[in-house]
Amino acid sequence: MYSDHKAGRNSGVRFTLSVPPSASSSRSASPAPSLKSTDQSTYQDDLDEKRSGQLYLKGSHNGEESPGYLPMDVYDVTLPWWRAAIRRHLVKAVARESIVLAKMQEKIRTPWLDAYFVYTSSLGTHTFFMTVLPAFFFFGYEEVGRGLLVVLALGVYCASFVKDLICSPRPFAPPVTRLTMGSHHLEYGFPSTHSTNSVSIALLLFSYVHSLATTPSTVSDSSPGDPIISPMTFTILSSILAWYTFSIVFGRLYTAMHSFTDCVMGVAMGAGIWWGHSSWSGIPVALSASNPISWLCSFFGLGTKGAVGSRIVYLGRGFGAGQWVEDWVARGGWEVPLILIPLCLLAVNQHPQPVDDCPCFEDAIAFASVVLGALVGRWAMGYAGIGLGVGRTVVMPGSGWMYQLGQWVQVERELGDVVMWWGVASLKMVVGILVIFIWRLVAKSLLHLILPPTFRLLSRAFKLPNRRFYTPATDYKNVPSDFAASGPGGGFGLHPIPSVIDLPGTGGVGVEIGGIGSGVDAPDLRGRDIKMRGGGSGLNGKTTHGNGHSPLAEYPERETGKDEVTVKHYDADVLTKVIVYAGIAVLACEVLPLMFEIVGWGVRSWVV
Repeated sequence: MYSDHKAGRNSGVRFTLSVPPSASSSRSASPAPSLKSTDQSTYQDDLDEKRSGQLYLKGSHNGEESPGYLPMDVYDVTLPWWRAAIRRHLVKAVARESIVLAKMQEKIRTPWLDAYFVYTSSLGTHTFFMTVLPAFFFFGYEEVGRGLLVVLALGVYCASFVKDLICSPRPFAPPVTRLTMGSHHLEYGFPSTHSTNSVSIALLLFSYVHSLATTPSTVSDSSPGDPIISPMTFTILSSILAWYTFSIVFGRLYTAMHSFTDCVMGVAMGAGIWWGHSSWSGIPVALSASNPISWLCSFFGLGTKGAVGSRIVYLGRGFGAGQWVEDWVARGGWEVPLILIPLCLLAVNQHPQPVDDCPCFEDAIAFASVVLGALVGRWAMGYAGIGLGVGRTVVMPGSGWMYQLGQWVQVERELGDVVMWWGVASLKMVVGILVIFIWRLVAKSLLHLILPPTFRLLSRAFKLPNRRFYTPATDYKNVPSDFAASGPGGGFGLHPIPSVIDLPGTGGVGVEIGGIGSGVDAPDLRGRDIKMRGGGSGLNGKTTHGNGHSPLAEYPERETGKDEVTVKHYDADVLTKVIVYAGIAVLACEVLPLMFEIVGWGVRSWVV
């Protein structure tokens, strides 16, 4: 495998690959070669067999079973037949494509490309978008922010839904060398959430850029003015979006975090989500009457009639579901929350239960809750007759506008105005993020006190729904407080950062062996408490083993050497996430912008 293969070349990022010293586990139907034997030729034979996918598909485990881990055929036994059948086909594809990816890595990998694709992968995560999305609402671009939020949430939920539904592994390591930063290796592989997010976000931003390039800046009685942005600017922005998408999608292949099948499905899913949400008018293309495609479009009612029998088709024209929902929320009455809240809870309840303990579910419920809060918050503000646009508009100080004689007048900006604008902007971001952190800390702590006894009381009347790997309230006394420091000794400590936006440890990049469902795992992680989302995943620049959470809770008889099982997930956490993240959305999208208007900081830098 690869280890600084370009000798003598200075690089700030170094990668090493080590082999686990003991027998690896079988977290999926993917067996790994036993490493207990000191016979190197035997290990090489097994490795070569795994390279071809034969060892995985035969279901052999070299005649022994690693204690404390699931049996190899657990997926065929646990999953419904149709889910298991789809998974078997995908596993065959992953086995074949892992060999192709390994050969590709051998030919094109360099230290510089390793660092580039690993670090740019963070630009395709929901961590990145959840960090920057509030800024759109704080600075008056709520339409763009809400569009990004919805397509991102749909992408994360749909991709997580399919991941937990199919339980398909990532490319096998070995033969590939999987480069990872963060905890994404703890998830299943199919489809690629990075590809889904990057494509949907890039297409949504492209539709806005295209509209700016085709919309006149001013319209007079005689003729329209020039477009808002020039053709050169449009070309540059479009090229940036294309390069961004390529870097994210190809980077998933380069780092061997996903197979070709994973990325193709992710791209298709991202494009479909964007199309369903977008109201973009599309790019007009004229088809002559003799063109057979024109006849097909006419038959299916696509496009509009042009001159001399031609037909104009609008490529990429959106379905417009997003605008329909926006209008319904703005005009609706009490039916809006009465429909949206049960829909969100239903989406949480119906999320598939995976075989392994995969963090996909946590991301899915967090984003579903954020969309719920954004939509219900917008409805509540409109229904109550408050919010932005009600009363006198306040422009951000230093924007080049002055309020004189009852109206806003544009003036020339000076250096002092620019400094003032950036000062107010920084203050808005600091205050906004601080308010969100305080809400998260207080709300989560209160809900952890209220929900467990409430669940225990309700469980006496009827059976409460419970998710695999989540301990019911009847089996624990209380949830650890966010005011208590983790680790031995306890003490006082704060954890105000929401788990879904816990930034991964960026101090180093790891070369990972295994990963969820890959068949190569750490020899023993039962004594560790690996955080599903956050900086506690142990990626400190050294080789890590990505087996994450072993579903041992389903097989308590396999727990050895422990008197009690460590609780990793509490049932109260599910409803807690729904309420906390919905509240974060209400604050970021509605309450904080209104507060900025009231105190005179403003939201927009222009007059509407």
